Amino acid sequence: MRFLAALLLGLFSLALAAPEEAAREAVARWLKGELSPSLEEVLRAPPEEAPRIFERFALFPPPPEGLTVNLESPEVEGNRVSFPAALGEEVGEVVVVLEGGEARRVYFRPEGLGVPAYLLTPLAGFGFFLLSLFWVFLLLRPSPFRAWLLEAWALVRSHRGLYLFTNLFLYGLFALGSLLAYAMPELARAVQVLFGGALEAIGLQEAVGKGVLVLAGVIFHWNFSQGLFLTGLLPALLLGVPVLLLNALRYFAFGFALSPALLGSAFLFHLPTLLLELQAYILVTFGGLVLLARVAGGQGYREGLKGLLLAFYLGALFLLAAAWYEAWEVVFLL
Repeated sequence: MRFLAALLLGLFSLALAAPEEAAREAVARWLKGELSPSLEEVLRAPPEEAPRIFERFALFPPPPEGLTVNLESPEVEGNRVSFPAALGEEVGEVVVVLEGGEARRVYFRPEGLGVPAYLLTPLAGFGFFLLSLFWVFLLLRPSPFRAWLLEAWALVRSHRGLYLFTNLFLYGLFALGSLLAYAMPELARAVQVLFGGALEAIGLQEAVGKGVLVLAGVIFHWNFSQGLFLTGLLPALLLGVPVLLLNALRYFAFGFALSPALLGSAFLFHLPTLLLELQAYILVTFGGLVLLARVAGGQGYREGLKGLLLAFYLGALFLLAAAWYEAWEVVFLL
């Protein structure tokens, strides 16, 4: 019995150590450049090899020069093993995602890049739920929030031609990217892997297992801060043209990576998310073009800025609806 107990204890210890050892070996190989293709190799790859090499580049992006990793202090959470790392004075972690005992992805995540830890708590999820209810309540009764909503719809009606152009142009680029994916499915899948890696690096994968409330809050936080504000409102302030060009590239890439050619029947489940989120970014782009039109028409920057902020507010409402649907979709449908 003692021998059997010792054997079981040994096997249990080995099982616990196995993920750490596999991750440690993967990081060592990654630092030596054995897992990552160089950017030059990606750019010079022949057409038939390009998708495979680009996908490997997305899964194992080359380590930054000067990166140091502490391989003696791993933290294991499910299929993810992280090691403390530093790049000069910038601290962070190297994350290894394991699948079947082998490294599926290795990347460096600087501190502050991911979703704030407090957003991954049940309290934050419940708080976002209450905030959403309160926002809807304010929209249903006389309040400044309802007044801004009505002004935003009036803005859309008064510039319906510009609004229609923005929708046709950006949704059209999304459709074009989706169609192109049918002709280049392997490359489209590699781009999809690149997008998935970016979402995993910010910690979205960690939120998936924490329920609908937490996931919805994380989705809204990321889309609002990085999508609608940082890459939407800020470039739109420069008379609209920068945000139009940025979103033209974004919508084509989204269409290429999220095409029905790759998603199959899951595309139908994801379609409401796409329509709502993309409409939010269309609205802030439309607001930037309203700013341009009003300045060019002699109404002044201040009047144009008012139109942009109204469109931005309406876009935030679309992102709120998208976050709740997408969280429900990921948890219960996909």
